[in-house]
Amino acid sequence: MTEINFYHLTFSPLERALPKLLERTLEGGKRALVLAASEARVDALNSQLWTYEERGWLPHGSAKDGHAEQQPIWLTDSIENPNGASFLFLTDGSEHPEVAAFERVFELFDGRDDAAVQAARDRWKRYREAGHTLAYWRQDDDGRWEKAN
Repeated sequence: MTEINFYHLTFSPLERALPKLLERTLEGGKRALVLAASEARVDALNSQLWTYEERGWLPHGSAKDGHAEQQPIWLTDSIENPNGASFLFLTDGSEHPEVAAFERVFELFDGRDDAAVQAARDRWKRYREAGHTLAYWRQDDDGRWEKAN
């Protein structure tokens, strides 16, 4: 079954947390698919990944850039996997009907939004019932990730 990790964002917004997780994905030799809720969000994340650090950027693309097969990180608002990613990042409450097709899934949700927290709980229950391996990560007061039991 797929390993699904929930990331409860309380200290850092998605725009700061996602690049660090994507860095680790690439360091591990994996490809990533980032599913966002809208084209506007894809555009915002696309810009963010070019500028999130003064001396850093992540190789990525979206439908506007093309050449998906050459992109280690693909940003989309559609149910697709054109870059052959094995890691799926779900943002903004987006859902993918085929999580079992991925090695790992990262559910990132805003812990300051009650509706987002409840939706994440609902997805957790569905994933558990489907037999996936689940883990829950939360940010400490310094923004570091702690795995909760």
